[in-house]
Amino acid sequence: MGKRTRKAGLMGKYGTRYGASLRKQAKTMEVAQRMKYTCSFCGKSSVKRTAAGIWKCKAKTCGKILAGGAWSVNTQAAVQMRSTIRRLRETAEL
Repeated sequence: MGKRTRKAGLMGKYGTRYGASLRKQAKTMEVAQRMKYTCSFCGKSSVKRTAAGIWKCKAKTCGKILAGGAWSVNTQAAVQMRSTIRRLRETAEL
């Protein structure tokens, strides 16, 4: 049998409400929130969001709890700050 309806995906719960562009923006955030990230301690792709800004590695050997952004582990500001600190450390060593 063929498909009868189109798959709505994550945004199917909103139906036709709120407009297409807002649903698309919400989808990008929700996909980023629900996906698995790579753990910086054990290297496995097993970091999942437990609450807003709290991320936990689900690997049996690791189990570390990380603080991060509300929607993704690394925020843009954190990435920028990390690179600035690394650059300043390198200039201090020289």
